[in-house]
Amino acid sequence: MKLQHLISLVIIVGVLLGGAYITSLVGQEQTPGADDVLSPEASVYVATPDQRLTLFLIIVGVIVATFGAAVVLALVVSYLDKAYRQAQGEPLPVGPPTVTPGIILSLGLIRGLFGGVVGAGLGIALVVFLRSTAGLQPWDGPPVSAVASVFGLFGFLIGVGAVTDWAKWAVGIPTDAHPHHDPDAPGWTRYFSFDGNHKIIGVQYGVTSIILLLVGGLFSMFFRTELAQPGLQFLETQGYNTLMSLHGMVMIGGILVGVGAMANYLVPLMIGAQDMAFPRLNAFSYWLLPPGTILLLLSLVTGGFDTGWTGYPPLSAQANLGVQFFFLGVYVIGLSSILGSLNIIVTTLMMRAPGMSLWRMPIFAWSMLATSIIQLTATQFIGLSFLMVTFQRLLGMGFFDPTNGGDVLLFQHLFWFYSHPAVYVFVLPGLGIISELLPVFARKPLFGYRWVALSSMAIAIMGFLVWAHHMFTSGMSPSLRIPFMISTLFIAVPTGVKFFSWLGTMWGGKMTYETPMLFVLGAFVIFLLGGLSGPPNGLVVTDLYLHDTYWVVAHFHHTIFGGYVFPFMAAIYYWFPKVTGKMYDERLGKVHFWMMTIGFFVVTMAMFGMGLQGMRRRIADYDPALGIDGLHLAATLGGYVIALSVLIFVVNLWVSARRGVVASLNPWRSRALEWQIASPPPEMNYDEPPLVEGDPYDYGVPNAPAYVNLGLAPSGD
Repeated sequence: MKLQHLISLVIIVGVLLGGAYITSLVGQEQTPGADDVLSPEASVYVATPDQRLTLFLIIVGVIVATFGAAVVLALVVSYLDKAYRQAQGEPLPVGPPTVTPGIILSLGLIRGLFGGVVGAGLGIALVVFLRSTAGLQPWDGPPVSAVASVFGLFGFLIGVGAVTDWAKWAVGIPTDAHPHHDPDAPGWTRYFSFDGNHKIIGVQYGVTSIILLLVGGLFSMFFRTELAQPGLQFLETQGYNTLMSLHGMVMIGGILVGVGAMANYLVPLMIGAQDMAFPRLNAFSYWLLPPGTILLLLSLVTGGFDTGWTGYPPLSAQANLGVQFFFLGVYVIGLSSILGSLNIIVTTLMMRAPGMSLWRMPIFAWSMLATSIIQLTATQFIGLSFLMVTFQRLLGMGFFDPTNGGDVLLFQHLFWFYSHPAVYVFVLPGLGIISELLPVFARKPLFGYRWVALSSMAIAIMGFLVWAHHMFTSGMSPSLRIPFMISTLFIAVPTGVKFFSWLGTMWGGKMTYETPMLFVLGAFVIFLLGGLSGPPNGLVVTDLYLHDTYWVVAHFHHTIFGGYVFPFMAAIYYWFPKVTGKMYDERLGKVHFWMMTIGFFVVTMAMFGMGLQGMRRRIADYDPALGIDGLHLAATLGGYVIALSVLIFVVNLWVSARRGVVASLNPWRSRALEWQIASPPPEMNYDEPPLVEGDPYDYGVPNAPAYVNLGLAPSGD
């Protein structure tokens, strides 16, 4: 370990231990009585001496665990790297090792975690000090945790280096036009540090997305197992509510991050740009996600929450501390989404290659443009609604408290004004992937290209006109029901344009059925069923019966699996050779597809049946007299099949990335711009700006000009 690393570690540990010790001593002269630990009148949570000691031990534990994890990670990575080289018969590297505790401690992620803990400790000490000097009880859980969260966020961003260049600009210190990595550091360290290259950021987003989806899926398996038979087995109602709520929001976060992965890695390559328009802002957007995720998961260890993923007041305004971390975590993740969307819009509109007009732009780029417009204009509303509840909890503002002139329904309007357009944030990129891949595997032009492109923009606009169909049973004005019912039905029109395009593209095509194509076809069927099961929810007369039943759960999962999960899997398999330079295992890919498809239909068909028989969603138990025990068991078993398929998927990616067959330059014979350069792509994507001369989907068209002429990889007919 280098001397400066050791000195930095000693300083950080000293500050944290000192701050924790001071915090543990503050307020001991005002030891509360037994009746003062929880003060309902003031909504003040007062720490007892034992709880202060617990806080001290937690902070010390985080320090020790982080340092220990860094050392263990260094040893494990070093051992695996050495073992792999020996197994391949490669000579071991000469010179200093590529993985050492010093290198691990220099990673942006590790420094960010240290900075976050330091910031949170300073925030706690500041609030406790100010409350003590003001004559208040020193420890009050909600304000202490809120300030600690904000300070921890800033500490993480400073530690990871996300604001370093901006700080230099503020004091007049020049920097390079494009942020560069340390050339002397091992290449793998770039994925754990602040790096401005869009491909590095895309991989960071992608791995983070898969991790979040795995965590969210694990939560679902816990409560799905609980529901396999009636009666409470191993979860209490509070634990069930927390896991169910976190499953929803963590999966949503994972999907948003996955959208960011595809957008960041693919859009600059597809449009012929060297990088994103704002590389520092791009990296900053990603590094908001780790602290946001930590805040979200902290709700588990701070009492959980029972509001569901929607967080409706008045319950959320009165719930325990866990819901506050839930709100703050979602707020930070939403901020990342807003900044990332701004970057995508500017990059797409201003940095396309010469000759690439909007009508020569890949459909996926059109989809991401429409998606980014929604993210930029709508995400503020969920952030605003969650922030307003937080202020009501912390400052007593009565935004949603009828006794103080507030309106509970106002929250639902704000929440759903974002959250229904957010569904199109999830599915528009997936629908773009379907449109992007079908011509490649059908060897035909995309049918109705311009209509497909415009349908994405139409969905983005019309998505803002349907939010209140989630509120037909809420008690809102009956005069609003009919207009929103009509607008909900009309939004099926631009979606139908895509389906007719896909059918026209496949008709008469010379289709092949590699794993990406199988997932595209699976997405087609699943999303179609999601669309057909939607109108009963959009019609007032049927929604009054189906609302908040398992029918809605099944419909939503069809929409998300068909509109995002299956296309996301198709995208990973399709662009895996581009990212890694290796081919995945085709046999394992097809096993993954068939297991996930069969398991999914078992789950959702059981859910549709349960919903029609009156099974309510978001409850931990059910009456055996409903006669749905078998359906619950089937849904649970189907969930385990999906989980096993995902495990096969992860193993396939890991093994193929390490030992897979080297991919050819253009394994799919694609006309797309990104497949005309080396795999993985070079640091700066193109040696010179490519010139676009043809149309992107002219597969099988006689004498069609090449989409772009770079001369590296034949695209075929």
